[in-house]
Amino acid sequence: MLSIAFERHTLPNGLRVVLAPDRAVPVVAVNLWYGVGSRDERPGRTGFAHLFEHMMFQGSQHVPKNLHFELVERAGGSLNATTWFDRTNYFETLPSHQLELALWLESDRMGWLLPAMTEEKLRNQQDVVRNEKRQVYDSRPYGDWDERMQALVFPEDHPYRHKVIGSMEDIAAATLDDVREFFRTYYLPNNAVLTLAGDFHPPDALALVERWFGEIPAGPPPPPVPGRHDPGPVLGATLREVVPGAVPLPRVYIGGRIPSFASEDFYAADIATSVLSDGRASRFHERLVREKRVAKDAAAYALPLVTGRSYMVSIATGYPGTEVAELEEAVTAELEGLAEVSDAEVDRAMALAETRLLRQVERLAGRADLLSMYEQLFDDAGRLNHELDRLRAVTPEAIRSFAARYLGPENRAVVSYLPEEGT
Repeated sequence: MLSIAFERHTLPNGLRVVLAPDRAVPVVAVNLWYGVGSRDERPGRTGFAHLFEHMMFQGSQHVPKNLHFELVERAGGSLNATTWFDRTNYFETLPSHQLELALWLESDRMGWLLPAMTEEKLRNQQDVVRNEKRQVYDSRPYGDWDERMQALVFPEDHPYRHKVIGSMEDIAAATLDDVREFFRTYYLPNNAVLTLAGDFHPPDALALVERWFGEIPAGPPPPPVPGRHDPGPVLGATLREVVPGAVPLPRVYIGGRIPSFASEDFYAADIATSVLSDGRASRFHERLVREKRVAKDAAAYALPLVTGRSYMVSIATGYPGTEVAELEEAVTAELEGLAEVSDAEVDRAMALAETRLLRQVERLAGRADLLSMYEQLFDDAGRLNHELDRLRAVTPEAIRSFAARYLGPENRAVVSYLPEEGT
């Protein structure tokens, strides 16, 4: 069990505040999670959560465009933001005497972004997102694998069906009124968690939070996540898509539905992926890379998603001339082989998973992000202190049972990339 000390508070406007003091070094991490991600988007409005990740850096009523970056970096700090299926988060790490600067900046764009939002800024960021899609998805080999995998694993009416970056047609069609309405719906203090981790005195920090965020009015509760959340535990078949194209080497992605991150059963999936691909003693490296020499690299991971179901994916890249059928067969043999996983393999995977979690918690930024995550997704920042217990509760039998239920051909989505002649 971890023993991270923290306090939880809720302001009258609904903003949840988590304070985790650590006076070891004069640094503070500020982490703000909004309960909005791609899962919250309606048909015709996909990509809005990611678009807002960009718009939130375009200036607010009291902070001109680009000054947020400039002020934090001039103060010796760093900052960024990310968008995902279940959330959007904004974060800074900076010297602790600059805490109030970060709180002012975050509060200004939570409470006073709309007065500074213009048609010019929207069009500019629409172009930025289109360029990002071209560079990250369209021009990069295998760049659209997740879009193809999500379309196989989740039905049309599931909130994880579409990619986080959204449809470029939807982004291009967005009007200033559309994005203003999206902001008013989701960027609210009562739909956010603010976590501070690091060198501060909690009463003083809470007073600063109240000073800068307290006057921002609450809004109505955000609407429920749309769509059918639980499409069923498995796909019911093996689904395939073959993608010939400009890729350097053959590659297969093999995915399937698994329990959500909110389920205790998710942890068996997490440890199973560690058995498969963590380190040079993993099954994939030992058997696919070293023994069979059918793959030059291979990996597996389970996405910690909470809306109904999540998914697990395994990836293997072959050599020139490798048949994708051979790659697929080699990967699925290891997936199904987890039905006979050994105690030693689980012990090793458990140690690696624990080390990974402890390293994340060790960093103030990682600690703040995890506390925000558990508070936002589960209304329980203290869940973090029990994560090691959940991992350690996974037994070899739990992984065998997971493999038997979720890793067979009745729950398999396969996306295969084939190099075209001359590429």
